[in-house]
This record gives sequence, C-alpha cells and structure tokens, in this order.
Amino acid sequence: MTAKKGFTTTLLHSDRLGKPEHGALHKPIHTSVTFGYDDVQDLVDVFQNKTKGYAYSRQGNPTITALEHKVTQMEKGMASIAFSTGMAAIAATFTALIRKTDHVIASSYLFGNSRSIFSTFMEMGLDFTFVDPTSVDNVRAALKENTRMVFLETIANPATQIADLANIGNLCEEKGILYVVDNTMTTPYLFNPVDVKATHVINSLTKYIGGHGNALGGSVTDTGRYSFENYPNIYDVYKKGDPKTWGIAQIRKKGLRDAGGTLAPEAAHTISVGAETLALRMERQSNNAQALANFLETHPLVKKVFYPGVKSHPQHALATELFAKYGSLMSIELDESVDCFAFLNKLQLVVKSSNLGDTRTLAIPVAQTIFNELGPERRKEMGISDFMVRFSIGIEDIEDLLADFKAALEG
Repeated sequence: MTAKKGFTTTLLHSDRLGKPEHGALHKPIHTSVTFGYDDVQDLVDVFQNKTKGYAYSRQGNPTITALEHKVTQMEKGMASIAFSTGMAAIAATFTALIRKTDHVIASSYLFGNSRSIFSTFMEMGLDFTFVDPTSVDNVRAALKENTRMVFLETIANPATQIADLANIGNLCEEKGILYVVDNTMTTPYLFNPVDVKATHVINSLTKYIGGHGNALGGSVTDTGRYSFENYPNIYDVYKKGDPKTWGIAQIRKKGLRDAGGTLAPEAAHTISVGAETLALRMERQSNNAQALANFLETHPLVKKVFYPGVKSHPQHALATELFAKYGSLMSIELDESVDCFAFLNKLQLVVKSSNLGDTRTLAIPVAQTIFNELGPERRKEMGISDFMVRFSIGIEDIEDLLADFKAALEG
C-alpha cells in the first residue's frame, strides 16, 4: 500500500502521475475549443455523461481538469470545478443550487463583491439574512423553514473576524442545510473546511493558490458530505448515479456551462504551477504577518491591529484551534492624527494595490476603495473606519518589511 504523501509532495507530482504526453512534468496547455471523435456515438456518450471526455471547452478542458484535480486534492474533497474568477464560482453555485423560494443565511462581514452580488440576488427575489457568524447562536436564530444554505468566510476581509465554523457546521448538518465556506483567506494549506462539515468550499484561485498575481481564477469544491436525493432543486436530468454527485454535476451544467464563467487553459496552467509552492509561500507570509502585527500592535500611531495571531484579537483562541497558522491578511486602524494616504505613499516596498495573496506585500485604504460603495453607516457596522488600511503580507525578508513600516510611521 502506498504511503500517504504530504501536501506539497502531492501537488508537485499530481500532473506527472497522470502521465502527460512525452514525459512532461506538467499537464500541457490544451488551447483547443472543441474536440473531435471518429465515432459519433463516442461524442454522444460524452454529451450524455455516459463516458468521460471533452466536447466543448466552455464546460471542460484537459488543462483545467488537471487544476481541478489539484484543488480537490488540496481541499480533501470529492470533486471541484474551476471558473474564470472566484466571483464566478460563487455566482455559479447560487445559480445552480438556489431558487427564488429559498432562504440563505450569510455572514454580515462578507467581502464587498460577495455582498454586492448577494444584493443583486435579493433584488431578483432571493431571501437573505445577514448575521454575525462569530457565534452559532446568531445563525440558529436566523433559521427559517425554507433556509437552504449558510454561506461564510473563514477569515473576514478586512477586519479578520472568524466565524464559529465548527459549531455552525454541526448545526447545518443537523438541519440538512448546505454549508458553503469561502476558504480564500486561509487556503487549504492552513485549513480544510471539510473538517468542520462544509458541503462546499469556494476558493479565489487568483489569490494565494495561484499566488503570483498573474492569473485570475476561482473554484468550488464539493466535499462529498451532502447527499442530494432529498434536495428539491436538482433537475431530473442530473439525478444519475450517486446522489452525492448530483449537486456538482448541476453546478457544472447550470452554473458553468450555461452562465459561461469559464477559466482559460493558459490561466489554469499558470495557477496550477503557482499552487506547487503554496505551502512554502503561506509559511513565509504567515510568519511575516505575525512579526509585523506584533510590531504594529505596540506602535503609538497604530490604534488597532486586526490579525488573528495577536492575543488581543477576539477570536485568537478559535483561530489557534482551527488554523495551522494565522494567514497573511492583516489590517490596521491608524491614529486619527496620521494622514492615511501620506503613510501609504511613504512605504517603499509595499505596493499600493487591491489584490491579495501576491508574493509582494500589498496595501490599500479600505473605506475609500473596496468598501466605498457600502457607505459610511454600513462600514461603521462592519468596524471599518476611514483610517483602516488592509495589507496582504508577502514573502519579502522580514527585516526589510519592518524597516519600511518603521520609516513610514516615523515619517
């Protein structure tokens, strides 16, 4: 019996063990949009899902399949589907599995674009309740007879609140509710939502999994924990084989094929190669973030540090219990005497940018950019002040980062 391999070893050899052409170590980039068959019956069988194969790249491509396999391995799931962006993955999951008569419970601390698309869904007739997910009691109080899904993030962006993930998972299992967890901020290296009974896991592959700020992508992973035989929103045409597979089949057809948020094979290859160093990068980024958080927490011009690794964080103990490390997302609230823009402009190594998960450290003023559309009242409810700055800490040498922050604050 082959011994179980570690996280990075599994990723490094995933493509090779699939025996790509000519002994290549990576799955090649298949740019073909369509695929031909000598026997038309073979083409028909692929269309009817009787045999595995490819017909049209909008819903499947060998290069993208290789990436999906890696994501499934990382998330310890049953199957994954890759999309053009993380937002496309979220939209497809809802498009495929939720109906107008359904009720969804979601975190009140959701990333701005996630909240934005949920607002669009609400305008289309879907019923949402937004709750503080740091306590399972808030989720339980929001339950309705038609509650179909709970949607949470592991670590909220930008104020780093951490959901009561395990207890909410137990509640969802008890009630037979889909439990969708966005794992982007922790990544499958630091945390696997399947361990808290998540039924589906969302990842923005653009961020830490790709890791180099050079390709957009997203994914949804079905963990195999939910059986859809009694789920009312599955179309009869997808009720084939194991009921646990019905949901992911419907997401691929109704969410990917019909909506068309297809990942390009070139981007899939770039993300797949980037993923090989996820563990190495997350170790360095998490260690750098911890060192910077410790420094900033004692600085007189920093009013508050939002980072799960500091003991003052309200969910520090929970983060320690759940996650292998605390990640690289960190925010600070500057003292009101500090000109937020002047501070950012004095940083020399830190890139002023809106992305997360790059190898370089990135920074952005929150209220004036990514959460500007929410307005001052909603930002206040979320704990976002006009002096908040969000950082995605990179893999630079920590001595250089500390020197850069010190000089900017002194300035």
